[in-house]
Amino acid sequence: MYQRKHQLLVTGVILAAVSVLVTCNEGSIANAEPTGEETTKDAEVEVRTVSDQFYAALNRMFVGDMAPMIEIWSHSDDVTNLGPFGSRQEGWSQVRAQFEREAGLKLGGRVVAKDVLVRVSGDVAYTVCVEQGENVDPSGKPIQVSHRATNVFRRESGKWQMIHHHTDTSEALQKAGGQNKK
Repeated sequence: MYQRKHQLLVTGVILAAVSVLVTCNEGSIANAEPTGEETTKDAEVEVRTVSDQFYAALNRMFVGDMAPMIEIWSHSDDVTNLGPFGSRQEGWSQVRAQFEREAGLKLGGRVVAKDVLVRVSGDVAYTVCVEQGENVDPSGKPIQVSHRATNVFRRESGKWQMIHHHTDTSEALQKAGGQNKK
C-alpha cells in the first residue's frame, strides 16, 4: 500500500512539473527571441541599408562632399581600401587621405551597386556586387564605370561600419586622377 501511494505521489509530482514546464514554455515561445535565421535576415537587411548608404556617400564624394563617407567608415587602424585607382590604403588615416584626394577630383557622375549579394556572420558581413555608372574626366568626357566590388562591414557598438572596400582597377579613372598603380 505504501509503495502504491508513493508511486502515485511521484507520478503526480512529475505530471505537475511537466504541466508547469509546458505552460512556461508556451509563454516563452510567445515572447521568444528571434531565431538565428531571423536574426541573420535582420542583419542582412541592416547591412544592405548600410551598403546603399555607402554608395550614396560615394556619389556625394564625387562632388567633393566627404561627410557621408566619414560617417560610413570605421575609423580604426585595421581598415583597408583597394579602389579603382589601383593603390592600397591601410588604416583610417590612409583611407581617409585617399578619399580626400578622390573628393578633390570632383569626378561627378553616379555609381550604383547592382546584383548585390549580402552575407552576415556574427558581427562581420560582406557584400559583393557590380558597381555601374559614370564619372567625368577633367576635360568633361564621360568615363563608364563597371567594376566588381567587395565590401566588408563590422558591427561596432551596435552599428555596421565599413572596414574594407575592394574594386577592380580602372585605367580610365587612373588617367583622369593622374594616379598610377602602386
